[in-house]
Amino acid sequence: MPTPTEIDPQLRTLLAGLPALPGLDRETLAQIRPFAAPAIEPLLEGRAVTRREVTIPGPDGAPLPLTILSPPEPDGAPCVYWIHGGGMVMGNRYSQIDIPLEWLDEFGAVVVSVDYRLAPESGGTALVDDAYQGLFWVAQHAAELGIDPSRIVVAGASAGGGLAAGVTLMARDRSGPAVAAQVLIGPMLDHRNATTSSRQFSGTPGVWTREMNAFGWRSVLAGLTGEVVPEYVSPALASDLSDLPPTYLDAGSAEVFRDEDVTYAFRIWAVGGRADLHIWDGGFHGFDALFPDAPLSADARGTRTAWLRRRLTA
Repeated sequence: MPTPTEIDPQLRTLLAGLPALPGLDRETLAQIRPFAAPAIEPLLEGRAVTRREVTIPGPDGAPLPLTILSPPEPDGAPCVYWIHGGGMVMGNRYSQIDIPLEWLDEFGAVVVSVDYRLAPESGGTALVDDAYQGLFWVAQHAAELGIDPSRIVVAGASAGGGLAAGVTLMARDRSGPAVAAQVLIGPMLDHRNATTSSRQFSGTPGVWTREMNAFGWRSVLAGLTGEVVPEYVSPALASDLSDLPPTYLDAGSAEVFRDEDVTYAFRIWAVGGRADLHIWDGGFHGFDALFPDAPLSADARGTRTAWLRRRLTA
């Protein structure tokens, strides 16, 4: 087994202060889920933010909740369509919402976060279909929401980053909605779980291990019929990565998703696309969400925000 990449010393100290995570299976999932679904109210205190909760019909008619967070009286504002993480098996539309809220603060973006269905209760294409349906609704209601439809960004972390990649591929293939940029934060892109970085973090303590990753993917793929995994579910399978919007990808050097994310960026470059890739030395999966004030996290979040500001003001 390859030797794991070392974690940044400051992050390692912070990580050591957290309770050890159990292995992930159906039994422990029920125990972990409440901790992955935070409340949003503390994050909104002191912010000039208008909050609106809506429920729209999902692709099969099932209810699909969206949270809309806006600066006061937006008019022609950029939009960040946020897709939360959680290994496709946990989390809610408030998970990691502090990340796009920084973009609301920085450049007045309207943030829309989607509560897609989770595996194993739902699987196959249900999760990415939900996420695409929410994006479609946002584009249809851009004027009502005070959004500039030419500046809609699809963004997500971890599983949400993988779903963001799948949604962006869908939008390209279905001729809309227009996506101005995609921000993929430690994205979960490849169900095969077979890279060097995946093997490096097998059987090791961590926020997200190869074994946890395998459980997440099994939970999603159990909802598929037949043997073919759609590229919208596992975007690393996409045969064509041309004609995508400018893409920001980042990951830690000490995480399962490192190599699949590097490969995705390389393949975008190989067809003449635009991708900005950052691998943060010593970062573990989700480091900047879990410890946002750590120096490495501040660098990662600041670099990401600066890139997005350039894209939205170009």
